[in-house]
Amino acid sequence: MEKLPQVAYFCMEYGLHHSFKQYAGGLGILAGDHLKGAHDEKLPLVGLGILWKQGYGDQRIDDHGNPYDSYEIQQYENLEDTGVRVSVKIRQRQVKCKLWKTEAYGNAPLYLLDTDLEENDGADRWITGQLYGWFGEERIAQEMVLGIGGIRALRALGLECDVYHFNEGHALFAGFELLREKIYQGLSFHEAWQETRREVVFTTHTPIVQGNESHPLDRLIYMGANNGLTLEQMVELGGAPFNMTVGALRLARRANAVAQLHGETANAMWAHVDNRCEILAITNAIHLPTWVDMPLMDLKGKELWDRHQKNKQDLIGFIKKRTGQELKADRLLIGFSRRAAPYKRSDFIFSDPKVVGPLFKEGKIQIVFSGKAHPLDDTGKTIVANLVEMSKKYPDSVVFLENYDMEIGAALTRGADVWLNNPRRPKEASGTSGMKAAINGVLNLSTLDGWWPEICDHDKNGWQFGDGFVSEDEEIHDSHDLKDLYKVLQDKVIPLYYSNQDGWIKMMQNSISDCRDQFAVKRMLNEYYQKLYILPDAKTAKKESKSKTKSSKKK
Repeated sequence: MEKLPQVAYFCMEYGLHHSFKQYAGGLGILAGDHLKGAHDEKLPLVGLGILWKQGYGDQRIDDHGNPYDSYEIQQYENLEDTGVRVSVKIRQRQVKCKLWKTEAYGNAPLYLLDTDLEENDGADRWITGQLYGWFGEERIAQEMVLGIGGIRALRALGLECDVYHFNEGHALFAGFELLREKIYQGLSFHEAWQETRREVVFTTHTPIVQGNESHPLDRLIYMGANNGLTLEQMVELGGAPFNMTVGALRLARRANAVAQLHGETANAMWAHVDNRCEILAITNAIHLPTWVDMPLMDLKGKELWDRHQKNKQDLIGFIKKRTGQELKADRLLIGFSRRAAPYKRSDFIFSDPKVVGPLFKEGKIQIVFSGKAHPLDDTGKTIVANLVEMSKKYPDSVVFLENYDMEIGAALTRGADVWLNNPRRPKEASGTSGMKAAINGVLNLSTLDGWWPEICDHDKNGWQFGDGFVSEDEEIHDSHDLKDLYKVLQDKVIPLYYSNQDGWIKMMQNSISDCRDQFAVKRMLNEYYQKLYILPDAKTAKKESKSKTKSSKKK
């Protein structure tokens, strides 16, 4: 068997456990599952991240039903002080970074950089203060610690890596440090670029151009993020203003989107970028032991139903403990939990009270919501406030669980009967919560976005609504999808649940059998190694290099 390359995996956040508040949402959950999967499969991978002093923060609901954010200094256990310190020059000051190591994952360790040290200036101590807590200069400083500091940490540890994987554009400055090393050894900028390209791969997530981070060039240079590169070289890499995704696409040998549909979206979105690498599609997946009731996967018939009922009762008990509300075990229970962003349309089901009002009041459906808005996203917070208002309007049928985290996500994706997902296609990059639900026998009811088009067998393993409809006019798009959501809910989902338990169980079995291997992290990691991490053979590499040179000449 050929020796697998050693991979250094860079990410701003890692969702390892709900008590380890180093994650904000899907990006971190994916990174955590990636790391756990590498550990289980004994793959050569090391994670690089930041030890956030206050994590992502909590989001609570005040007495008026509005969300507010609170932050506490986190106490982290099971972290080992490696004794390693590295330095990154930020704003003309040498910022010291301490390196911590998680002890849990053996062959796939996670190293976390921390600037909260006495020898640092007061402001610099807070660079690693809050995950996504600031923009502008502070975001650049955080990304310099992750990228430049991460490469220097690997060197200080004596870890030789073959591949540097940037999970999102936040890690791009690691590529600048790789360039600096090669230029220092005597290579020209373009020679260093080509050599670095052979080492870097990149995962893009955000399917909205405006959501991809960019910075003014003068700010990057003032911060020292250019790391020795000239203004002209920076423009050649990332444009002006400097776009982190564009820079990563030009600095990587290959990139990937996180679902097959997202691959189409990403390639169309970045088609105008010359001299970029190709973007493949590797659909996200989940770490089964973290998210799935493992014994349930092999059950059939009544045993499967009974096991699910136990999980549902556990969820109902969890909800009562958190909110005081008590849902009914014999009523259809819908789950919905994800970040509160407008395109995800969290409160979509409430759009026509004349349709859904009677369903809630008569107890035909119950629905449990959870999700956080970004601390600086007022629109997202309005969505959360509306969900809270609905829970007051229909207290016997609608629940909002505040301060969404991995514990809530696991409870919901195991205990709900149906998993509702209604993003505007094609805005959802992947959406792993639906995978978790599906492998737990929870039936998906979703628009054909993210991962769902790859496996949806309507009326067999779940349901789709909207038929993949897309419109630039959001009002038309929403009207179309809403009409179909209500139709499928009333004509398919509700009748099946209450009048055909055998048919429902058959769909649960199909959901589990169709998804358990396809969306397990083992399949995903195999694809990462085969399609991204293993260096192409000399012939392929030469062909790719020729193609890149041609593209460069066009420029």
